[in-house]
Amino acid sequence: MSVLLALALQEALFNGKDLSGLSVWPKASTAWSVVDGTIRCSGEGMGYLGTEKAYQDYRVSVEYKWGTKTDGSKFVRNSGLLIHATGPDGGAGNGKWMPSIEVQLAQGCVGDLIPIRGSDVEVKFSGETVIGPDKRPRWSKGGAPAVYTGKQFWWSKHEAGFKELVDTRGKEDVDSPLGEWTKVELVSKGGRVTVIVNGTTVNEIFDVSPAGGRILLQNEGNEIFFRAFKIQPL
Repeated sequence: MSVLLALALQEALFNGKDLSGLSVWPKASTAWSVVDGTIRCSGEGMGYLGTEKAYQDYRVSVEYKWGTKTDGSKFVRNSGLLIHATGPDGGAGNGKWMPSIEVQLAQGCVGDLIPIRGSDVEVKFSGETVIGPDKRPRWSKGGAPAVYTGKQFWWSKHEAGFKELVDTRGKEDVDSPLGEWTKVELVSKGGRVTVIVNGTTVNEIFDVSPAGGRILLQNEGNEIFFRAFKIQPL
């Protein structure tokens, strides 16, 4: 496929003007708005802004940067890109999320993956795994396959002993410094998902269930901006 044809097949999930084609949860939330051609999440409350459509076999990309507001705690700024979201809004048991797979955007953890389970939706995946010096599993190409149904699956160079304090960075983090834009790309095809941050592949999983679903931008109490939210069917 030529580069020009690939670009032509891309669909803008955010048109740069308003939130058409996207829906807010909770319905009464006022956390989401459009500011200077970007999506702004104020960080008030918890929830998400999601596509109205479901997708399977696609490449999605989004850029984000942190605002100034935090959740008031001493811990890292936190958000996520939730994929393969399935079932009713708020159906993950706490009324905040949908059953889905979270691609972490939290500082120091960008590219970690978390299965967010629902009461009647099974969420699981497998990954090639290496156990680090902290006894925690990380993605490693060629590592031992393991199944994940609830625990966080760390990106390949998640720092052992990383202190999750606001505005700290891991030694080998590939996301951009505070105040700069970070690009996250995700390729989902044939039950395999690859996560790419600023051009570096940081995580990969397979035997993913559900195989597709809606795509959500997470509000987890911190101000964050999103732009260049696009999808390309594969």
